[in-house]
Amino acid sequence: MTVRAVWRETVLAESDDTVVVEGNHYFPADAVRREYLEPSEHHTICPWKGTASYYTVTVDGERNPDAAWYYPTPKPEAAMVRDRVAFWRGVDVAVGD
Repeated sequence: MTVRAVWRETVLAESDDTVVVEGNHYFPADAVRREYLEPSEHHTICPWKGTASYYTVTVDGERNPDAAWYYPTPKPEAAMVRDRVAFWRGVDVAVGD
């Protein structure tokens, strides 16, 4: 089953190898279309996963600040999200065929 992350009718990521943690699909880094991502200065801390870093998603000049996140150095118990990116803030993440 393929999972897609779409915003503004543009596929940001697509993979049949996502990891679901707390209801969020984490896409492998090589499945993410980096041309739509711009590093953000925003960070949050999860008690068990560690410090998250964010990307702003930009499609056709429209910006969606901090709409993607990843854990550059997750804690050992969250190793399954290493080198993976998740989406939110209006990005439609859906399971397809």
